Amino acid sequence: MKLIINVFLFSFLYKAGIAQSAVFSERTNSSSANGVLSGKVMDARSKEPLPGATVYVHEAKAGAVADNNGAYRIQNLPAGKLLVEVTYAGYGSYIGTVTMNGDIQMDFLLSPEVVENQGVTVTGVSGATQIKKAPVPVTILKKENLLKDASSNLIDALSKTPGVSQVSTGPAISKPSIRGLGYNRVVVINDGVRQEGQQWGDEHGIEVDEYGVSKAEILKGPASIMYGSDALAGVINFISVVPPPQDMIRGNLFMNYQANNRLRGFHGDVGGNHAGFIWGLNGTYKAAADYKNKYDGYVFNSKFNEKDLSGHIGLNKSWGFTHLLVSSFDQMPGLIEGDRDDATGKFLKRVNNGGVEAEEIATNADFRSTAPFFPRQRIRHFKITTDNSFNIGKSRLTLNIGYQRNRREELGNVLDPEERELYFDLNTVNYNVQYHFAEKNNWKTSVGINGMQQTNKNKGVEQLIPEYSLFDIGGFIYTRKTIDKLTLSGGLRLDNRSVDSKELTDGTGIKFLGFKKDFSNVSASAGVSYEVSGQVVMKLNLARGFRAPSIPELASNGAHEGTNRYEYGEQELRSENSFQVDAGMEWNNEHVSFSASLFYNAVKDFIYYSKLSAAGGGDSVITDGANDFFAFRFRQGNAGLYGAEMNLDIHPHPLHWLHIENTFSYVRGKLSEQQDGSRNLPFIPAARLINELRADLLKKGKAVRNVYAKIELDNTFAQNRPFTGYNTETTSPGYSLLNIGVGGDVMSKGRTVFSLYLAANNVTDVAYQSHLSRLKYTAENLVTGRMGVFNMGRNFSVKLNIPLNFTLRTM
Repeated sequence: MKLIINVFLFSFLYKAGIAQSAVFSERTNSSSANGVLSGKVMDARSKEPLPGATVYVHEAKAGAVADNNGAYRIQNLPAGKLLVEVTYAGYGSYIGTVTMNGDIQMDFLLSPEVVENQGVTVTGVSGATQIKKAPVPVTILKKENLLKDASSNLIDALSKTPGVSQVSTGPAISKPSIRGLGYNRVVVINDGVRQEGQQWGDEHGIEVDEYGVSKAEILKGPASIMYGSDALAGVINFISVVPPPQDMIRGNLFMNYQANNRLRGFHGDVGGNHAGFIWGLNGTYKAAADYKNKYDGYVFNSKFNEKDLSGHIGLNKSWGFTHLLVSSFDQMPGLIEGDRDDATGKFLKRVNNGGVEAEEIATNADFRSTAPFFPRQRIRHFKITTDNSFNIGKSRLTLNIGYQRNRREELGNVLDPEERELYFDLNTVNYNVQYHFAEKNNWKTSVGINGMQQTNKNKGVEQLIPEYSLFDIGGFIYTRKTIDKLTLSGGLRLDNRSVDSKELTDGTGIKFLGFKKDFSNVSASAGVSYEVSGQVVMKLNLARGFRAPSIPELASNGAHEGTNRYEYGEQELRSENSFQVDAGMEWNNEHVSFSASLFYNAVKDFIYYSKLSAAGGGDSVITDGANDFFAFRFRQGNAGLYGAEMNLDIHPHPLHWLHIENTFSYVRGKLSEQQDGSRNLPFIPAARLINELRADLLKKGKAVRNVYAKIELDNTFAQNRPFTGYNTETTSPGYSLLNIGVGGDVMSKGRTVFSLYLAANNVTDVAYQSHLSRLKYTAENLVTGRMGVFNMGRNFSVKLNIPLNFTLRTM
């Protein structure tokens, strides 16, 4: 942590001095490298100004808001080619490059959008890139997209994206899955730093403030070139910190209420940018009681609460920028066991009955409380990072260093409420250094080194995995060449991961053997994007990714709670290696927008678990405490996954306000050899078809603006190909959920007073179980004969957002 603060302070103080002399030279020398980009943003047809439009320069992380005359001005921009994005609510974005060499004037003409198919991504590439030039499929969800739907957590908010699903354990706990692969096969990035927090476990989600996210980028496919191990399935990149436009203070007050589980959420943020000095503060509070559905009624201990704080300061100047970011995530979710009274079928709770643990039927007061009962967790995640970019002529040097501390505690002893049955204390230092060469002859090349150093301590009374230390380092080169409408890109990377697992003696025996292992790998990618015409883009990408075995896979020796498995690790596991082919196309005209992606992913040495046999025949059974568990060991074999994602949006001319949108996703996963009679991969989501009818109205209304109304049918097909080996999964029937939503902005004198978003999910109150819900396999209700716990029933959501914007006077 001291290293991060010292790097930031050195950059901040030393470069502040450089900035002062740079400003002086600009005043005295018109050929200074400190460029100013200025001009107007107007309606393409009427040429009327678009006040409030945002102009953002990605490489400099600098922007401006157009005034009442549509005029904007961005100062202190470096020389070279920069990617500019211009956005205005209800209009299609402009994305293009500008070559800065001194002061540049550029006007932008925007047209009312039919479908927003433009965007800029920074995920899986070495710098900001237009989505249509990226050879891999990337989906961007902006803040307004996240606000329009009701969701129980951040990953749930992304799960309607084609190819993205969630492994869930109640409303607060979701793990992302991309094209059938999840856990340690998906990398999560938050504000430029790889999130590290026991990704292998089922029992908690990701430690990111849902209300603080400004944008989410989802890359589908191997991304080991930029991120090393674990990016086998793809990357989810959450961007929370976006500096306000120059000489502005921006803020928001946000509130959310959801009727099903009485969720109440509050969020406030404020940030400023004056003469390149930026700052920001954010805070979130969420609390929810137990959710309910038609079959289970209220689901006991599905409640949770969460408190998040974050802040940042930094400098944006002509030499580049330096930012310091600090965040704290603190969540306490209940753990749903699903135990019920045999006679009534009602949920049971654990109680301390005079020093003896007992069970009682949960009451209505218990269901309405937002304080979790036993068992429960506490997940705390502290992070401090520094994000730096230094201009060296027309080239750039970027430096990211981060420190994270993730603490996960599991409390389940009603007789000793302070006892931590499990307590993982994970400390990680991330580093990422990249040099971006100046673009020359349409070649854009970057080289870099990144990785992490990590240690994990066990502080609970039980241990599932050993204490360990880990060191990752990887070096890469990535390049892109643009030839007219053709964009070629590719890269090469070499990685090494060193693991040092510590020995642990439990009583008179050794629970964990100590060992040291090294895993090395070469990753590569090559792709092409071709703009056949102004309406059609074709893409093809080949990529080789890898994943080193996780500590649980190498060294587990314990019962995996929530399952019937006692798991043994295998020290001789090799790295998983994948080769994936992606092909896609996009077609857009004034009547129809269509996109499709096909993929095939061959995974060598795929890691999975298999049941052990007893010496005398039959299944090996391990007794742990009062419970018996089947014994499993991690093994390897080859696997293949293939599938498709498609989106069709019909917006017939001249009814551009009307959208008939259909989204389909499908993935199939198979092992090369049968395991206990099954070749199907576990955790493969069912096929899904989402049909939506939407109206977007009043894009330039005076009193009410950007009004939308939609009705959606979310169809999940039956999953009849589960991994039935060792009684791991069962089939799941299909279901259809009816969702509706309406909202818009209330205006006064051209400014947004507030935005209101109303949504209703599962309007017909269908009782269903997602195939990827772990609650599906909790105890049977002996009264009804139904197995497990069902997902949330009908839910109404109200979201209110009040923007706060102030313009600072400049001297």
